[in-house]
Amino acid sequence: MASIETAAEHERILREIESTDTNCIGPTLRSVYDGQEHGLFMEKLDVRIRNHDREIEKMCNHHFQGFVDSITELLKVRGEAQKLKSQVTETNRRLQDDGKELINSMEELKQCRVQQRNIATTIDKLTHCLPVLEMYSRLQEQMRAKRYYPALRTLEQLEQTCLPRAGQYRFCSIMAENIPKLRTQIRDTAMTQLRDFLESIRKHSDKIGETAIKQAQLQRSLDSSISMQPRALIGRRGRKLVAAAMTGMDSDGQGGSPVSEQDSGILDVEDEDEDDEVPGAQDLVDFSPVYRCLHIYTVLGLRDVFENYYRKQRRKQARLVLQPHSNMHETLEGYRRYFNQIVGFFVVEDHVLHTTQGLVNRAYVEELWELALSKIVAALRTHSSYCDDPNLVLDLKNLIVLFADTLQGYGFPVSQLFDMLLEMRDQYGEILLKKWNITFRQVLDQDNYSPIPVSTEQEYRHYTSQFPLQDPELEKLPFPKKLPFSEFVPKVYCQLKEFIYACLKYSEDLHLSSTEVDDMIRKSTNLLLTRTLSHCLQYAIKKKNVGLAELVQVIINTTHLEQSCHFLEEFISNITNVPPDTVNATKLYGTSTFKDARHAAEAEIYTSLNAKIDQFLQLADYDWLAAVQGGGTLTASDYLIDLIAFLKSTFSVFTNLPGKVAQTACMSACKHISTSLMQLLLDPEVRQISMGALHQLNTDVKECESFARAGPVAGFQGDTLLLAFSDLRQLLELFTQWDWSTYLADYGKPTCKYLRVNPHTALALLEKMRETSRKNNVFAQFRKMDRDRQKLIDTVIKQLRNLIAQHHT
Repeated sequence: MASIETAAEHERILREIESTDTNCIGPTLRSVYDGQEHGLFMEKLDVRIRNHDREIEKMCNHHFQGFVDSITELLKVRGEAQKLKSQVTETNRRLQDDGKELINSMEELKQCRVQQRNIATTIDKLTHCLPVLEMYSRLQEQMRAKRYYPALRTLEQLEQTCLPRAGQYRFCSIMAENIPKLRTQIRDTAMTQLRDFLESIRKHSDKIGETAIKQAQLQRSLDSSISMQPRALIGRRGRKLVAAAMTGMDSDGQGGSPVSEQDSGILDVEDEDEDDEVPGAQDLVDFSPVYRCLHIYTVLGLRDVFENYYRKQRRKQARLVLQPHSNMHETLEGYRRYFNQIVGFFVVEDHVLHTTQGLVNRAYVEELWELALSKIVAALRTHSSYCDDPNLVLDLKNLIVLFADTLQGYGFPVSQLFDMLLEMRDQYGEILLKKWNITFRQVLDQDNYSPIPVSTEQEYRHYTSQFPLQDPELEKLPFPKKLPFSEFVPKVYCQLKEFIYACLKYSEDLHLSSTEVDDMIRKSTNLLLTRTLSHCLQYAIKKKNVGLAELVQVIINTTHLEQSCHFLEEFISNITNVPPDTVNATKLYGTSTFKDARHAAEAEIYTSLNAKIDQFLQLADYDWLAAVQGGGTLTASDYLIDLIAFLKSTFSVFTNLPGKVAQTACMSACKHISTSLMQLLLDPEVRQISMGALHQLNTDVKECESFARAGPVAGFQGDTLLLAFSDLRQLLELFTQWDWSTYLADYGKPTCKYLRVNPHTALALLEKMRETSRKNNVFAQFRKMDRDRQKLIDTVIKQLRNLIAQHHT
């Protein structure tokens, strides 16, 4: 059974080999070798091959005779074909020989016809080509003559009209290839001239601006009404130059002068014979390179490219012009050069705006100006802040005003510049204040603080012309006489007027109303009075080694300066033409300034006087344990006698002071003496006080009261000055008279004899007396009088404590 299956499988494989492509029999053969009967398969394969060989042999034997017959017939046909070929070759030879002459005649006719047609075509083409050659020749001449704008027109005509008519020729192709190159050459040449022009006006912008500013300055000086229209007088040559640049072209649209083609853009106007007028800013500039380049780029269809390039380059130049030098603030010339360059730049742009159609427009110029304005203001703020010279600031302000007026005349808004000038006004004021601070200090340091002696009428008039002194009684006195104030009064007054003049100079030409100028001057003057002069006066008053006589003179001086304040008010009103009673007008603070200075001087007098009194009081040497003298009278202490002598001589100097000041000084001195003596009694270091010491102190107080009763300063009513010693007087009387019953009985009543005695003060003094009594009676405890006195002191102390406790509860 297995052999039958194997035989069937081998048969299937053989059929598959016969029917399958040889490239795909690999798997079939693998299946044979994978089996175990590949020998048997090989035998069957050999049998199958032998069968196919027998079939092939049978087929070949069947068709062999037909093949032999076909070969035999083919050999017969080959001989006939050779004969036919020989006959055709001979016939062709004879035909060629017979037609050779005819062909030659036809060829000659053909050549004649071709030549005839070529001649006609050549004549026609030359008719179209000659204009091209003539126009190209003219183009070459124009290029050599550097007449580029007509050359562009010729190129356009050549390209659009002549070359299309001429046809496709090599020279036409060469011309057509050269046309873009020529356009590029013309464009580059025009651009080179424009670059030269831009570079030239960049270098000469300061000269252009200087001319424009001079022109604006001349117009303002000639007629103030014309200053609002500075463009009205540009100058005849400037008008002629602009007209020539815009309309003075030849028939080809090109200026006739080759020299002007190469001009850098700056004209030499110094050798021209014109009237003696200031040349206009445009007189210095030849704008033909700009117009020429604009026309050329317009013809080339590149106007937008040209406009963008021009604006871009001018923006770059604007940034360079607007960049100030680092040391610009050092001199006025640095600012002037900076402003000249800016004015020159915008004068050129304004002229281009008004003489070209669209190269620059108003929006572009306004954008440039806004950029410039912000940078100018920032630069001026920065550099002006370094300046500490008021004259330089004033010159800079005048230069800025002229700069602003010049550009305003060309239609540029300059309100920000004037706003900045108002900001600089505060800086100018601060610089003035610093300068006047130094001046005032020098005046005060150099003053001798003595009344001014005058020996002649001329000297008197000299000082009264500097300071408005109105004293009829002084005028009646004969010469020589003394003015009540010292030198610093007229000097300070004159310096105040000089400061006002300096403020007025800055406010000129700022387009401010009289009221605004008046307000500015008054506010600045108030700063000078309340800050600078006030500090200088305080410095003069507070500095060391200032004597009472100098302080007295300061009070007199400030009194006269205070009285002169209304003259300063009138002076400001006269120079500003604003009445002093105008509504909302700022008032001068001079009165309060001089009052404050006078009060400071008065306080310094009181302080200095008290300090001097303290020096005398330091010499006091009381024997606090002194016994009571049995007979004779006590005399005042030496230090007190010297102190009173000093006070008498000091108050004699106060005769020129206002009465209230002298009275206050005297009262202050007496109170200080009284307070100091009271402090001596209550000094914690003084633990024991005897009745004898109290009697000596009582004698000194009587001496002080005698001084006060004598009236060292006029103006006190009755015994007013004695009130300064009333506290001390009542305290001493209470102890020396030992009137405790009255004090304790009447305490708290308005009619109490010892109303000014404080129970705490009395208690402290009694405590010190008790300590003294105890120590003196250590070995005398059995003496009845001493024991009684000790008991009495203890009783009074106890009653005082009860009194204090009652009133505190």
